[in-house]
Amino acid sequence: MPSWAASSLLCCSRVGPPSRVTSAASSLLCLQNYFESYLSVASTVPSVLCLMANFLLVNRVSVHVRVLASLTVMLAIFVVMTVLVKVDTSSWTYGFFAVTIVCMAILSGAATIFNSSIFGMTGSFPMRNSQALIAGGAMGGTVSAVASLVDLAASSDVTDSALAFFLTADIFLGLCVGLYLLLPRLEYARYYLKPVWPAHVFSGEEQLPQDSPNAPLVAPGSRDSSTPPLRPILKKTAGLGFCVIYVLFVTSLIFPAISTNIESLNKGSGSLWTTKFFVPLTTFLLYNFADLCGRQITAWIQVPGPRSQLLPGLALLRTCLVPLFVFCNYQPRVHLQTVAFQSDAYPALFTSLLGLSNGYLSTLPLIYGPKIVPRELAEATGVVMSFYLYLGLVLGSAFSALLVHLI
Repeated sequence: MPSWAASSLLCCSRVGPPSRVTSAASSLLCLQNYFESYLSVASTVPSVLCLMANFLLVNRVSVHVRVLASLTVMLAIFVVMTVLVKVDTSSWTYGFFAVTIVCMAILSGAATIFNSSIFGMTGSFPMRNSQALIAGGAMGGTVSAVASLVDLAASSDVTDSALAFFLTADIFLGLCVGLYLLLPRLEYARYYLKPVWPAHVFSGEEQLPQDSPNAPLVAPGSRDSSTPPLRPILKKTAGLGFCVIYVLFVTSLIFPAISTNIESLNKGSGSLWTTKFFVPLTTFLLYNFADLCGRQITAWIQVPGPRSQLLPGLALLRTCLVPLFVFCNYQPRVHLQTVAFQSDAYPALFTSLLGLSNGYLSTLPLIYGPKIVPRELAEATGVVMSFYLYLGLVLGSAFSALLVHLI
């Protein structure tokens, strides 16, 4: 969506001869220059608000209703954007900008409710299901990076590319709705989703973890209608929450604000590798693939454990990645002129470390969280873990703007 909308606004802003810069053209240029900032706000604010609302709705609205409603809203928004791809917006640029921002806000909110609800629901399933869900997200990023590379190499029309991407999104969202409707038909899913009475009442005191053989089997949506107890959940997941926040903080501090501005040292050669494909390959594709590998490793290796002090230590150790990226060939440089790593292999290596460590060290606490609380709080805990994730991303993105100005 950002690429399509930015390109559309760019085309729409080119009004009149280049030598005549009118006030209207200046305003359009302002929209173009700050479009990503507007888009970031339209994405982040609704996400945080919907995440809070979803926590309050955990025991009031069925998880199935929340998932299907959010999928339907996302599908509707993508259909609208698909239609707008081929619409000439030159006569209503400001209206188009407003529609784009509103669509982004609604889409972000719906996606947040969907992601946190699905993750919360998988908290009632075995840990391997939560791991598979998280790994699937990284697979989506990898596929998107590959598709972008193919588009960059083969496509010549930005609107045709946008249409292809949005149609693909429409198809997959429709497929998701259909597959989710089939979920209750699976005996495996019914076993972990079925309510078992009497339900365990959580008093806020120390309880048996849900992996205990004596823990009750209570599915999401089978509890009473009160709001889940937030304080006990925060207390039990504080350590894991710190790991998630800090891992995502370091990642979003570097990627994409710093990593996408690292240029090849041989850019002057004019080859496609050092110009057109350097950032898409060494930043997006390599990071997403390494992230996928890191998440997949957790399916076989789950070390350190949820109460180990080594886990936050490893999360803090990722701080060393920040100066490594800063002293690559980041451009433009204003304050720090030294480029310590004089080879294009270094940013590729550092990006691999960033993605691999992000995938592994973020997945472990995310899958541990719903398993250290009673089963009836698994969904609410999953939502809280999602909040930790979003908080880390928001903090990292905010501080990345400061870091960029210090380089």
